[in-house]
Amino acid sequence: MISPRARLTDADVRRLVKAEDEEERAAAAHKLCRAMDRNELDPMEREAAQKIMRVLAADAAELVRRALAVTLKSSDLLPRDVAQKLARDVDTIALPIIGFSPAFTDEDLIEVLRVGDATRQTAVAGRPFVSRDLGEIIAIEGVEDAVRTLAANDNADLSERAMSVSIDRFPQGDVVTALAYRKVLPVAVTERLIGLASEAVREHLVSRHALSADTAIRLATGARERATVDLIDQASATQDLADFVAQLNARKVLTASLLLRALARGVMPLFEYGISELSGVAHSRAWLMIHDAGPLGLKAIYDRAGLPPRLFPAFRAGVDTWREMITEDADLDRDHFQQRMLERFLTQRPHAGREDTAYLLDKLDYGPAEDILVGAANAA
Repeated sequence: MISPRARLTDADVRRLVKAEDEEERAAAAHKLCRAMDRNELDPMEREAAQKIMRVLAADAAELVRRALAVTLKSSDLLPRDVAQKLARDVDTIALPIIGFSPAFTDEDLIEVLRVGDATRQTAVAGRPFVSRDLGEIIAIEGVEDAVRTLAANDNADLSERAMSVSIDRFPQGDVVTALAYRKVLPVAVTERLIGLASEAVREHLVSRHALSADTAIRLATGARERATVDLIDQASATQDLADFVAQLNARKVLTASLLLRALARGVMPLFEYGISELSGVAHSRAWLMIHDAGPLGLKAIYDRAGLPPRLFPAFRAGVDTWREMITEDADLDRDHFQQRMLERFLTQRPHAGREDTAYLLDKLDYGPAEDILVGAANAA
């Protein structure tokens, strides 16, 4: 093996090609490539190393070329012309390079995609990083296996257009499922997938990703829908809570029941924005009246919001419970915060309706839910 500061020269090339047995040459190639990749090379050594790689890439023995491809598949030492040559070789040599080498430009990879078979297209789609432009080409031109691999690759920078094209081309099966399990999805794509996915995947979508208010309401109230959505969970997931709440109000589902359930589950931001929307008071002022205006502030803005007087004791109990939890259990994670909040609220026997109590008991029985945003820190 080459020592850390040994120079790579033409003598190294001669020693490598001297062996007649291809297995011996492959072993020597592997050791030499590994040494070149691990050591810091000065410009002269780097030039000599790349000369050796060109010799290896032209070796008649597949084992030697494979040793080069596998050992240096992720190395930035491999020159672009060598990577291009290896990408045109047999699959055992080409696929590691196509799938990992940083030597390629997007133009190189698009060429591989367009002239390669399904296996090579899939290797391109599964690379450690796929640019937005390349992702769109794969979505438009790739075979189904390549598009599925792209959809499942969270390191691929997928545009909404690429996702939509993928759904248009393969509206059933593994592509839809792979897209559904991506970490981040645009709202419009999520809603398209809900209409196509299996019931299990649909449930995953509505629990993991934000929906528009219209879709959330439809899924929450539509008896014929296979999947239902909890509006409180969706309000917690949305990035623009003020707009979401305004849409709920426009659809006449921003009710006292919804706000009480949100409050009892510790989702204070939904309660705050809901009170703000119903009362016509700016959120900042509504927040002050709920939290910092003394015992009469909550009652004043509650009445202004037009909420039922008979339910005020339950709302009062919810706000008081939330404050106690913030004071006592500031270090609890959000799941346990919600669980404790529900337990404490329900033991106070608030004057909630039977349906609301049943809903809260069901949430308590279900246990901590990973994706519910308690929002305590934001409201504090």
